[in-house]
Amino acid sequence: MKKIFNNLKPYKVYIIAALLCIFGQSISQLILPKLSANIINIGIVNSDKGYILSTGVKMLLISLCTVAVAVMASFFSSKAAMGFGKSLREAMFEKVESFSLHEFDKIGTASLITRTTNDVTQLQMVTMIFFRMVVMAPMMAIGGIIMAITTAPSMSYIFAIVIPTIAIVVMTISHLSLPLFRTMQRKIDKLNRIMRENLTGSRVIRAFNRLHFEKKRFSMANIELTDVAVKVNRLMAVLMPLIMLIFNVTAVAIVWLGSFKVNASQMAVGNLTAFIQYAMEIMFSTMMMSIVFIMMPRVVASAERINEVLNMEPEIVDSENPAKPDDLQGTIEFKDVSFNYPDAAEPAVTGISFTARPGCTTAIIGATGSGKSTLLNLIMRFYDVTKGSITIDGTDVRDIPQELLRSVIGYVPQKSVLFTGTISENIRYGKDNATDDEIHRAAETAQATEFINNMKNGYETMLSEGGANVSGGQKQRLCIARAIVRRPGIYLFDDSFSALDFKTDANLRMALSRDTGNSTRIIVAQRVATVMNADQIIVMDEGRIAGIGKHEELYKNCETYKNIVLSQLSEEEIA
Repeated sequence: MKKIFNNLKPYKVYIIAALLCIFGQSISQLILPKLSANIINIGIVNSDKGYILSTGVKMLLISLCTVAVAVMASFFSSKAAMGFGKSLREAMFEKVESFSLHEFDKIGTASLITRTTNDVTQLQMVTMIFFRMVVMAPMMAIGGIIMAITTAPSMSYIFAIVIPTIAIVVMTISHLSLPLFRTMQRKIDKLNRIMRENLTGSRVIRAFNRLHFEKKRFSMANIELTDVAVKVNRLMAVLMPLIMLIFNVTAVAIVWLGSFKVNASQMAVGNLTAFIQYAMEIMFSTMMMSIVFIMMPRVVASAERINEVLNMEPEIVDSENPAKPDDLQGTIEFKDVSFNYPDAAEPAVTGISFTARPGCTTAIIGATGSGKSTLLNLIMRFYDVTKGSITIDGTDVRDIPQELLRSVIGYVPQKSVLFTGTISENIRYGKDNATDDEIHRAAETAQATEFINNMKNGYETMLSEGGANVSGGQKQRLCIARAIVRRPGIYLFDDSFSALDFKTDANLRMALSRDTGNSTRIIVAQRVATVMNADQIIVMDEGRIAGIGKHEELYKNCETYKNIVLSQLSEEEIA
């Protein structure tokens, strides 16, 4: 929990100010009943109007001061709590940004979103309540008990019965509700996951007429969450009536016992009035603490989930003594590389050895699941190799800082990812300071100029979330332009030509060879037409290299490659 509360340090000035204001408010509220008792015992009994007036003025001034410090306490506690929430969200976001793909898989995207939003909000809310209740309530309770004892010692034994009774009730209900609150947060995760899948997969759901199935799936998750919430609220619903019952029974008992003592002249009427007021303050403070205890189980569950993220150490970290080569030219060499995905029974790739050189195009082809995309993930250190090494210009990628490594790579993912914003902003995502000329040149190389110019606003056309208002081929070309604009030493294309027609594919590859001639280009593809003119083709089969060479050589000597070619091209095209 230390990492969570470290986010309060920047706001310690507000915290101290809030505590001082709360302390002043507590003192003033404890003084008022004593002054009102004096008015009754001294002023009214002696018909001393001057004393009543002067004491009344004092009470009015103290009341005004109480209001002022209460407002200031709310202001400072709100500043501290909101700032704490802001810092905690930032810490969560920065931590998640450092995760490798394995950590994302372990926790889940939907759960990470819930933890960064809903769980942080729970902690932010309880922090604000902490200053108003958890800090003030004990002050008021302890101060009230001391003042009550000095006012009417003979009746103070009532608190020895009432306070433990309230504590037992609150602790019992909190103990029963904690596991339910943990379950509730997991149900929120599940609901978020289903909602996210429905939003991102809306086209597939409609295409297969699965709307009723998805409604039923969402409804079941919603009912599960509702059932847990109802169980929790039933427990919480019992608490308040019990507290109020104890509260009212105590008030009646004080008045009843006090009336006998006043009648027997053992207690002044003003002291009884003050004792009742102190009792109410003690009871109210206890009730405030009980409200906090109602919230604590859910907050504890949220804190545990946040703490799990903050304490999770990413598997992919920079070396303690990183190498910082001045200029990475882009010679990539795989040396007997093997890799297992976490918890996988079989290795994804085994014994991979090849070299990709600057100025050359290396193509990787193979059946689905043969490990093609895995090789690109290993180059960028989305995962680390299990065995062997990958070097760039002779330096192991594990020794190169991740920021430096990825700054020399232009990556086009298998699934096109675009962000909400203009076309220009999406291409500039690859290079912050790219000029308009650089953006236009990158789009031209990516064969995207024609469809961009045909749009009403050209490069300032807004793309909706995920690029839903452009076609699959247009998405791919924009993603390719985003990689080209940074002019890196290494280009990695992960099956990023699949949505292009053959003519656009051919034109794009020619433009790439012309405009990125000195860079290392690695292309993962399924189509033979995309790879057949590459300087080097690597054929993958079940995680191993089945052959390396040029098209003609592999067609003659590699059975796996020949089968792929025959499945896609006619004899005339092959000839």
